[in-house]
Amino acid sequence: MIFSKLSRYILALQFSSVAMMVSAEEPLHYEASLTAGTGSGTFAPYYLSSIQHGRITQADNVQAEVAVTRKMDFSNRFSYGYGIDLVGGYASATTYEYYDESLDGWNNHRLRPSAAWIQQLYAEIKYRSLFLEAGLKEQRSGLLNQNLTSGDLVESGNARPMPQMRAGFLDFQDIPFTGGWLQIKGEGAFGYMTDNGWLKDHYNYFNAHIAFDQIYNYKCVYFRTKPSKPFSMIFGMQAAATFGGRTEWYSRGKIERVVKHDRSLRYFVKMMFPTQDGGDGFYSGNHLGSWDIRARYRLKNADEIYAYTSWLWDDGSGIGKLNGFDGLWGVEYKAARKGLINSAVFEYFDFTNQSGPIHFDPADNTGCNLPAHVSGADDYYNNATYNPYAYYGLSIGSPVMMAPLYNRDGVLSYIANAVRGFHVAAEGSINPVLDYRVKTGYRKGWGTAKRMLKRPMRLSAFMMEAEWHPKRLGGMSVRAAMEIDNGNMPEKAFGVMLGVRYSGLLKL
Repeated sequence: MIFSKLSRYILALQFSSVAMMVSAEEPLHYEASLTAGTGSGTFAPYYLSSIQHGRITQADNVQAEVAVTRKMDFSNRFSYGYGIDLVGGYASATTYEYYDESLDGWNNHRLRPSAAWIQQLYAEIKYRSLFLEAGLKEQRSGLLNQNLTSGDLVESGNARPMPQMRAGFLDFQDIPFTGGWLQIKGEGAFGYMTDNGWLKDHYNYFNAHIAFDQIYNYKCVYFRTKPSKPFSMIFGMQAAATFGGRTEWYSRGKIERVVKHDRSLRYFVKMMFPTQDGGDGFYSGNHLGSWDIRARYRLKNADEIYAYTSWLWDDGSGIGKLNGFDGLWGVEYKAARKGLINSAVFEYFDFTNQSGPIHFDPADNTGCNLPAHVSGADDYYNNATYNPYAYYGLSIGSPVMMAPLYNRDGVLSYIANAVRGFHVAAEGSINPVLDYRVKTGYRKGWGTAKRMLKRPMRLSAFMMEAEWHPKRLGGMSVRAAMEIDNGNMPEKAFGVMLGVRYSGLLKL
């Protein structure tokens, strides 16, 4: 029961913490925005919706957002921060199919996002180099350029934030006895996935399975060589898991079985520390993660060039890098001074190996005399017991794999995770009050390692946006964006978006 109450406990902690902190006389940062968009498809175009923390998913929408935050003061040994971020508006609906047992046939219903929700509500404290935060807070990639990347493979900032508690190092810390030549950074989190209602509405109740009340765990450890040198490198691992709750299996519209997953301390320990004991139950939960490497070279004019790769793993074979060339591979240029090009990235991604299509374990087949064990069919972001690696239908990891939200037949899985493609993006300043950003890319999906599509899915996308922030209008900015998508992953679409934002300081 302790995990099922985690979400309510965290949110209650936030309301009480924020209420006490707001009473202090502190300068707060506030931001209010109004955004409107329309498109020719059912969903918002790919780049306009991805890596936006789940804000925009539909073709037509009008959205207002108000946020108030107090940031931590990193110059002090002890500091605290908090924030609240509210979103409300209107969005167009999408028709999803589901199996109606009473009719012994298929039906459909129109669904749209909630009219209002809490996007962020959190409190955080720091002491020296350590931090602790609790609540709904947007997480960003710790390795990649959040504005330009196609997406981190484990935590990309693509889905909505979930209630969680997170702790770790604020930044890289020197490892003793290395003279500053080696630093370490790490953090860990436990969260509760509150999307039961979304899952119930969007599932087709015909085949496969659906899981409820899942617990989320995240952890990472990175090492960095001396950053003051022209050449520096970051390397380490991210790992995530979903576990707990219950799973219902369906077959042609009828429930085959229901499993309530163990919530004992032993189950929790097996999730955190899998140990090979010769049986099938040496671990618990659905696990995935990435090996990450990022190298940086600083030029004499202070510009920087990065080369990086992330190797996705979804089981032991992936951890051992037995999945070939699978992963994200990229280069980035970052200018030291603002100009026509401030940053630019090129990324290639390939997830078509997946350790091969065959997975065979003799222990799973009674009476089998074959000694060989074949570890394959990684099926990235999918799992045979738990929900796919998504939250409110959107990928928690990279959005290049089409998320369950886009399956209008009610299938709760990634139907094309065997995907390959490239991504290019750049941003800069045309003049002191006008910035731009462009993104373009191509991806092709063949299905999954075990279930290939009859015809591959494709998408080519191009997006451009401009932001005008005149000094004479203080904290106001205007953003306009346009995107053209061509293909069927998920659809051909044209979309435009216009937003107005105002920010400033509020003294209580």
